[in-house]
Amino acid sequence: MRKSKPKKRYLLPDPKFQDTLVTKFVNYLMEQGKKSIAYGIFYDAVEQVEKKTGESGLEVWKRAMNNLMPSVEVKSRRVGGATFQVPVEIRPERKINLSIKWLIDFARLRGEKTMMDKLAAEIIAASKGEGAAIKKKDDTHRMADANKAFSHFRF
Repeated sequence: MRKSKPKKRYLLPDPKFQDTLVTKFVNYLMEQGKKSIAYGIFYDAVEQVEKKTGESGLEVWKRAMNNLMPSVEVKSRRVGGATFQVPVEIRPERKINLSIKWLIDFARLRGEKTMMDKLAAEIIAASKGEGAAIKKKDDTHRMADANKAFSHFRF
């Protein structure tokens, strides 16, 4: 076990919206250290969302992120030779990380041509409460609900 907890690293806000959550999202979106390309994809996707919905693209994105944040998940817990799926509350930091990860992962799996189009479509779907990422959140909640009987094994 490590001696002390590692220091929390704080991100700089992004250049356009001055928001640290945008920076975190772009860091997850980035591949092979190409941050400028990731910023371009995100900003273009937000602009496209703005054109399609007619409201602020950043607000739609934030609504999508809030819709995707799970409140409970299951963790494996070994008790007396048997493994139980125990439902646990999720820390606020992890809620954000999961919503970012799911939005990007399911955007990548979509059928549109460019990543910008895929991300814009997934953001719009998530803000309306539909799409593959929302289904993942619902599955997570359903799994936790089904295993509620084992909640007394929480650590």
